[in-house]
Amino acid sequence: MVLYGGPSGSQASLREANSVRVVDAIQRYGRITQVELAAVTGLSSATISNIVKQLVERGVVATENTIRSGRRAQLVHLRTQSALAVGVHIAKRALRIEIADASHTITAEKVLPLPTDHRADTTLDRAALLISELTDEMGVPLDEIVGIGLALPAPIDPHTRNISVRGIMRDWEETDIRHVLERRLGRPVLVENDANAAAIGEYLYGNLRGYSDGVYIRASYHCGAGIMLNGKLHHGPHGIAGEIGHVQVDPLGPICQCGNRGCLNTVVGADALIDLLRVSRGHLSLRDVITLANDGDPGCVHLISDAGTTIGQVVANLITWLDTQRIVVGGELAETGDILLAPLSSAIRTRPLLGYDRVSVVQSALHGTAESKGALALALQTFSDPITATSEVA
Repeated sequence: MVLYGGPSGSQASLREANSVRVVDAIQRYGRITQVELAAVTGLSSATISNIVKQLVERGVVATENTIRSGRRAQLVHLRTQSALAVGVHIAKRALRIEIADASHTITAEKVLPLPTDHRADTTLDRAALLISELTDEMGVPLDEIVGIGLALPAPIDPHTRNISVRGIMRDWEETDIRHVLERRLGRPVLVENDANAAAIGEYLYGNLRGYSDGVYIRASYHCGAGIMLNGKLHHGPHGIAGEIGHVQVDPLGPICQCGNRGCLNTVVGADALIDLLRVSRGHLSLRDVITLANDGDPGCVHLISDAGTTIGQVVANLITWLDTQRIVVGGELAETGDILLAPLSSAIRTRPLLGYDRVSVVQSALHGTAESKGALALALQTFSDPITATSEVA
């Protein structure tokens, strides 16, 4: 990423620095209006207008008319023949792949179900094969892919980019995941925690857009949080920031994968929820529970509502620590809408310090794609070079 700073020297170098600044912002946000560009870069509207005009003339960006807040606006995006990147989300039971260009326009996507406890070698092989098949269908050679972003449901060390906590993804933790996928495809790979990737996805394209401080809550087979602080993703030195699934909520509860007793995951994780229904409903999957809850089944509604309250209590503590502006809830459990979100929000708003108007709680708008879109955006930001795109701009 280009670091914004005060350029020195000639007027031409100032214009070039501002142009790079604008392209960097467009690359980060995908499609953005000129008004929004002025806000995120700190440049004046007149400067933005002049730079965009020059970039259009040089074929770096394209513009189109749109409507924002009931008013006409001009949307700016990088030209579609720009760099391609891949976003991959390997979840508990599914693999999702998206390919997009530097304008963040999705050009190909694929979803593949995965067996329980899928192994690292076979799953990475499947991911590599699907990426190769998708690029073949697009008529694009692999060497035109600038990089691959991979999101995993485990804490990721921000330095080694490997899983940082044992026991969370057994059979994966001894694997140099980045190296394996790079060897299979010959392209650079960045590995990120899936809730962190989803926070980036929501920040760029979804319901965290416009909020410099926000949190994405992934309520799925397990719980996790991605934290945005002052417009930047917060990992912590060991990559465990936001691992709310391992916050203790029941000191006498069952032993968690991490070795602790009574973690949030042992109370609201898929296995725990399904076990509570086993006597009255028989064998169900998480998908069955969600469908039944949405159909009004009283027991499943009660179960999801209780899960929302428990998650909300943990999130309320998180908000108290961070003083954030907005909470976006995604993952499979969020598909139940207000059945989960209403008690979750209520648990937060019972805290007098947080009040009713300090923090908004909303459902993800990205329909299960926040993780893959965030991984894709991270790949574009990490492996493509906005300076190259504007090297001719004076």
